[in-house]
Amino acid sequence: MSRRPIRKTKPKRSKLAQPASPHRKAIKRRVTLDPVTLEVIRNALPAIANEMAADLQRTSYNMMIYEVRDFCTALVDPSGQLISQNVGGVSHFVADLGVIIADGMKRYGEKGYEPGDVIITNHQAVAGQHLNNIVIYMPYFYSGELLMFAMVRAHWIDVGGTSTGFGAGPQVADPWLEGLQLDQLKIYRKGAIDETLYRVIKDNIRFPESSLGDMKSQMAACRLAARRMDELFDKYGRDTILAAIERIFNETERKCRNVVAELPDGVYEASASIDDDGLRKGEPVPIKVKVTIEGSSMTIDLSGCSPERKAGINSRTLAGARVAYKALTGPLDPVNEGSFRALDVVIPEGNIMMARFPAPMAGWSAIVPTVVDCIVAALAKAMPDRVPAGHHGLLGGAVVFFGLHPKTGRRFVVQSLEGGGWGGRPTEDGESGTVSVCQGDVRNGSIEGIELKCPVLVESRALRPDSCGAGKHRGGLGIDMRVRNLVEGHWNFEQTRRAQCPPWGLWGGTAGEPGGYLLRLPQETEFRPLAGARLPVPVGAAAIVRTGGGGGWGDPYERDPMLVVSDLREEFISRESAREFYGVVVRDDFTLDAAATEALRKQRRISRPAQAT
Repeated sequence: MSRRPIRKTKPKRSKLAQPASPHRKAIKRRVTLDPVTLEVIRNALPAIANEMAADLQRTSYNMMIYEVRDFCTALVDPSGQLISQNVGGVSHFVADLGVIIADGMKRYGEKGYEPGDVIITNHQAVAGQHLNNIVIYMPYFYSGELLMFAMVRAHWIDVGGTSTGFGAGPQVADPWLEGLQLDQLKIYRKGAIDETLYRVIKDNIRFPESSLGDMKSQMAACRLAARRMDELFDKYGRDTILAAIERIFNETERKCRNVVAELPDGVYEASASIDDDGLRKGEPVPIKVKVTIEGSSMTIDLSGCSPERKAGINSRTLAGARVAYKALTGPLDPVNEGSFRALDVVIPEGNIMMARFPAPMAGWSAIVPTVVDCIVAALAKAMPDRVPAGHHGLLGGAVVFFGLHPKTGRRFVVQSLEGGGWGGRPTEDGESGTVSVCQGDVRNGSIEGIELKCPVLVESRALRPDSCGAGKHRGGLGIDMRVRNLVEGHWNFEQTRRAQCPPWGLWGGTAGEPGGYLLRLPQETEFRPLAGARLPVPVGAAAIVRTGGGGGWGDPYERDPMLVVSDLREEFISRESAREFYGVVVRDDFTLDAAATEALRKQRRISRPAQAT
């Protein structure tokens, strides 16, 4: 069953060709853009999206928005082209805003929107994500003409069903168990609230003050965008603004093409996997990518990835391909539709990355970072001086504990995302304790904020010694976050695992250590690995949320011995690891035994097998 199928791959187009944009047919063809005006508009459009983001953070109720930054803000034109998006937030939200507008235009038509309309949607048949990711968007009119939409996608703390926290997780069998499905509904019409729809939402979520407060924050951000666009259109005029947007798209595409054109033509492949889907234990979920470079064009083919699963790790998104392409071609430039014009993405219907509704998608993002990492790894031979080793490749350690606060009598939920290690790079070590490539500038929850609002004690948040892969440039370290609950409640331990495919090393580097969850009940003396959703625990239980480390880059025996000694002193690695992986001998007083190190490395180089890439 597939509702309103959407086109997820793009046909080949001539160089710098553009899709038709109906609302722009009346643009005067001879608009003259001077360089200063173009640069002002080029910077003003992302600035509007960034100001929307700041407004959302300041007014939201939910830690996932104001602390973690699990959101995006954007301007999109009526044909679904991305005009601008905020810097930061969640990078894997870059792919699926245009399809929502295209779907809305099919639903309502260009004449079906009015000033003051507010649309709410999260339906998985269009842009398949977990239902917590609520999109609020509003049409923008100038002189009575519909020119664009202001949009905010943000993670609500709860949307009913089993969605509390970061989402329902892979065990959820279908979207109806996950939570409320809101399909392009007008919560406001011409500025008037739909009281019935508002009450339906309010009565079916556990934290109505938080979630509906966040909805109003999303609306406020969209209204701010409308005011800023009025100022911009009033100053420069409709034709100048729209002509500038087209020019910006063209120039962005040209920049991306120039990067790809420098790479050798060819077909590049790589594969990876996650351990299982959460239902079929021990059955790996394969990820296979094929990247084709031809001139200035790139095709990313994900046809070899697993078919859609019965577990909720499916998605319906171009995020894996687009995040990788953006990271490779223009990681520091503002994103817009031109950022992806030279990219073709091949994902067949029924693939785990293009699942068909109602395939469960509650854990939609679990696999995406590994897909991105695999695409980057495929290009290692084409870009040996730029591609890093594998990073922890998961969405970090999700800290989710919820229950009833004894002082207030109200429900609470602890939420944080803990970063892991990134792979070593051609010129330096990987970053430690950093969120995945798909999370942009998402941050973990502050310890002070968590303990102030929720009855838990954060006993430690520390780097994991020896979690990094060894290499000439070692990987970054993962994190252990240890939390003790002071009231009874439930833990969610639903992080996907990559123990069978840990963060890979590159050019002779070793793999990083995977992450996981551990629990110790009050009567127990040791922590034990555990997984599952809504796990009941008594007062005084303690959990460790553990994240993986990054892989190493290059031959570990080429690492400067003094850097190894420094890592040992900082407790990043153990004395045993210094000797085993790096061939470095350190005295009891933490000084280098240079002669013994040279002899040990020489002996091991002779005896070891040839290094694989």
